[in-house]
Amino acid sequence: MSELGVGIVGYGFIGKVHAYCHKAMWFYYDPVPLKTRLVAVCTARPETAERAKEHGGFEFATTDYRELVEHPQVEIVHCCTPNKFHREVCVAALEAGKHVYCDKPLAMNVREAEEMVRAAERSGKVHMVTFQYRFIPAILRAKELVEEGRVGEVVTFRAAYLHSGYLDPERPMSWRLRRELAGGGALFDLGSHVIDLVHFLLGPIRRVFAVLKTFVTERPVSPGSPERAKVEVDDWAQLLVELEGGAVGTIEASRVATGAEDEIRFEAHGTKGAFYFNSMDPNWLYFFEGTAPEVPLGGERGFKRIASIQRYPEPARLPPRNASIGWVRYHVACLFEFLRAIAEGREAEPSFRAGLEAQRVLEAALVSAREGRWVDLSEVG
Repeated sequence: MSELGVGIVGYGFIGKVHAYCHKAMWFYYDPVPLKTRLVAVCTARPETAERAKEHGGFEFATTDYRELVEHPQVEIVHCCTPNKFHREVCVAALEAGKHVYCDKPLAMNVREAEEMVRAAERSGKVHMVTFQYRFIPAILRAKELVEEGRVGEVVTFRAAYLHSGYLDPERPMSWRLRRELAGGGALFDLGSHVIDLVHFLLGPIRRVFAVLKTFVTERPVSPGSPERAKVEVDDWAQLLVELEGGAVGTIEASRVATGAEDEIRFEAHGTKGAFYFNSMDPNWLYFFEGTAPEVPLGGERGFKRIASIQRYPEPARLPPRNASIGWVRYHVACLFEFLRAIAEGREAEPSFRAGLEAQRVLEAALVSAREGRWVDLSEVG
């Protein structure tokens, strides 16, 4: 079995998650599609780069991403940086002949995302966006039900990703709150995930009407600092969307949802059935069979709870299929798809093209919120 060297650019929270997934892959899957080895890590400062090297067990550390992507033993590059740097890191890696695994959203805007897709297609290498929520077993089962025709023609849907971590006005500025580094706020950070789930489960979005709101307009520049900086990204976003197939629905992204932890809600209603899912209750998919007969006392009508839990297909091995699932497991499954695509010489999903489709919705939402009108995705590239 071949072994490929891995380089990770950015070793904050999500960089550590990606490193963990490589180290743990052997425990979750047997056999694995291919072996990987953590070769190189890149961070912004020498002291953090050395600390990342020791923490992750890398062989080489640098503060220059170009050294990492040009390293002869690095064949896979993970981009785990602030959004501003996704384009330059990923394009450089692809041009250097590396496979690329990029955190979401793909880019800062559609123009950058299109450039990344072109670079990916020229390279002939495997490219993928970390939309890990596609890989929850309950979501995968919902996809099957839609494709089997059990839901019928989708009429309406509601999708939301809710956090409460930015309610505190004393939470200091970070790159996620700076437009020049993030591109957007809750819409980009959380909304990109549920937009991708809409595409994955129900089909492409045709047009968008969006409202964005920033509730905390100034924050400390650093913890405890009296100096304040202006916040120019959204705390909350609400999108009314119409799909290519005619269904209508809402997409909400909030970082100020009091009482929420890390909650995705997704429900869809069709002409034959309906389903709903909540990431805080991730072991179950709830499905309504609309074709069940209407009889006195209800018969067997009602939502059925499907025990998806951790019932991944082979070669998944650990944890047991009936053990409660958790957030990191989705990341492991997402990376497994990427590695298997490399091993099989095929395209991974979600590819950079899926990232571009989500990016078009993000950009259309920004235009809509600014101009107060419906925006067709054809208007944004």
